[in-house]
Amino acid sequence: MDPGLVATRVSPTREIIAVRLALFRAGAALLLGPAVHCAPCFGATMVVVNENLVARGYFVDGERFMRHIRIGNADVQASDVLASYWFFAAERQRVYHRRLAGTPSPWTVDPILTKFRFTNAYRAADRVSQDLIRVAYAGSQSRDDLVLRVLLYRFFNRPSTWGALEAAVGEIGVDTFDVESYDRVLSGLLADGHRVYSAAYIVPPPPFGAERKHRNHLLLIQHMLRSGVVEKLGTADSLQQVYEVIASYPSLGPFLSYQLAIDLNYTTLLDFEEDDFVVPGPGARSGIAKCFPGLGTVPAEDVIRWMVDHQEEEFERHDLVFEDLFGRRLTLIDCQNLFCETDKYARVAHPDARGVGGRTRIKQQFTPQGSPAAPYFPPKWGINERAGALRGDLVSA
Repeated sequence: MDPGLVATRVSPTREIIAVRLALFRAGAALLLGPAVHCAPCFGATMVVVNENLVARGYFVDGERFMRHIRIGNADVQASDVLASYWFFAAERQRVYHRRLAGTPSPWTVDPILTKFRFTNAYRAADRVSQDLIRVAYAGSQSRDDLVLRVLLYRFFNRPSTWGALEAAVGEIGVDTFDVESYDRVLSGLLADGHRVYSAAYIVPPPPFGAERKHRNHLLLIQHMLRSGVVEKLGTADSLQQVYEVIASYPSLGPFLSYQLAIDLNYTTLLDFEEDDFVVPGPGARSGIAKCFPGLGTVPAEDVIRWMVDHQEEEFERHDLVFEDLFGRRLTLIDCQNLFCETDKYARVAHPDARGVGGRTRIKQQFTPQGSPAAPYFPPKWGINERAGALRGDLVSA
């Protein structure tokens, strides 16, 4: 086994004990083999496979222990799922860096991360977000073209759909945007048995009367451009105002409007701090419910901000090694997304934890699609040079 996957130290506390022992008994033995080191800890078993991969949780003498945390003016209880939140963030980011460096699999010996598909800890590092960022910066930087490209890309959220449109009409911009011609391209893809939408976001069809969903989305883009969305975004004074402009249009609910606001903020059109504003999605709210049962009246937004503000001390508290995004901390959008991913992770790791909606299984399994491309982030973040240099150092090591 790669020595990088094996822990060199153990610093157990009463909170670092066997939450996932049954999971490891069921499936991890096949993955880990004899390299697993098990140490007794307060009458339980702690499984150690690297500096992050420790079965962690809050069970003392067989009883669930609830940690108390101060969020704003409220004392809230945190369950064992909170430890898995921080573990997931650290281990998923570890996988990202190992894949980026070209390290052969396995990139983790966590059986859940090995088997199922999860997004990256940082939203901007995900494959589709990476593609969108490149799309935004590769073409015209006029405000109209930027807004069109972001809306068109994210409504369908599928790189192959964008590629087919670009191959048919050339560079995509307001001068080439035509509902009829774009409709023909997308209808042709559907007729040939191709999908035009990603399953990542469910974008409700807007009420423009067309028979096909994709045409209604093209009509929505046309409506937004004609109604002055570009000018409205240009006068926004905050990320929240950007969100409110987008949310004023039909079918763009709170979750999608927030995601689009973040996408537009990647571009040269806007430059607001990601930590200014957050809108928790349904998956994030379910993850929050699992981490903080009985939250009461404490707003989910305050919980997400607490995670951002306390991330370094929480990683240290749980004895986790977190490799950040080339010097960039987790922001509100990242911690919001991590709650969504923790909700999924907990369906296997903590099947007794109750969230919102009652989902009990993870649908998508992980299938590697080759080494990820060299990362590219909004140049205004100032991390691309560092990312390129670090990636080169890792690959040559």
